[in-house]
Amino acid sequence: MFFRWDWLRPVLTAPIVPTLGPVHPDALTADLFEDTLRAATTGDFLPYDKDRRWGGEKDERVLREEVVHEPERTLVPTLTRRGRGTVKIFAFGHGGDVVDEAAELAAKLAAVHDVAGARVVRPLGPETAHPRGTRIQLKDFTAGPCPNLSGPVRPVTDWPTSVRETFAPFAAAMAADGLAFLHTQMQAGRCGPVLAAAVENRIVGAIGPMDVRPDAISRRQLMPQYFAVLPEARGRGLGRVLWRAAMHWGQSHGAAYQLLQTEVDGPSDRLCQSEGLISLGFTHTTSA
Repeated sequence: MFFRWDWLRPVLTAPIVPTLGPVHPDALTADLFEDTLRAATTGDFLPYDKDRRWGGEKDERVLREEVVHEPERTLVPTLTRRGRGTVKIFAFGHGGDVVDEAAELAAKLAAVHDVAGARVVRPLGPETAHPRGTRIQLKDFTAGPCPNLSGPVRPVTDWPTSVRETFAPFAAAMAADGLAFLHTQMQAGRCGPVLAAAVENRIVGAIGPMDVRPDAISRRQLMPQYFAVLPEARGRGLGRVLWRAAMHWGQSHGAAYQLLQTEVDGPSDRLCQSEGLISLGFTHTTSA
């Protein structure tokens, strides 16, 4: 094995694995990191990769020959060719100089691979004061029931045709939140159900796709969803109704948990915090 758990475990302040993203704390092992190295040589999706559901080929891979693994720090570079390309360095370590070292490595590798982006991803523990970036949150479906709030929410396919036809303009308006991409997947029949909220016969919010898959330790996970409400429809509680409907769906379909990533102090972050989700840590991404 390349990764030593006695070196790696002390610097894993948040349960995030390069190319895979957040994982359940119980599934966080050196084997997961080893799997990313093996996938780097094949270009295949790992069986439990959340992006596998979209098909195609894995876009991001670990630059295995450039990994730095030492007793007090581990730097894992990844490369994506999407757009103009990006190198990211996942900087695991407690010393302040680990970020500077990661930034230097990111800039060097971006030049070597002729890509435009060079970034440092810094995992931070849940005890971090005044965090910035993205919060990793856990919804535990085994902790209690997830009631389905009454409200104007149902699968898109269950709405009348005239209402379903308003999903396309809604998705276009919320393209920055991923809804346009989701709409293309829906049209191609490549994803699970999408829940939508409608007001006055017009879709104004959606969450999906709904999908439950096994993780690295065979525990059933509700996959991450795209989630958006039109700006003019906010402030009416529709986001909470949509989110609870999704959690009810996940629990009803046998999911044990869901992991969410929310922008610190953003609307989704405040919603999840008010719903009692467990904060597992943070990731802070900076340009090198």
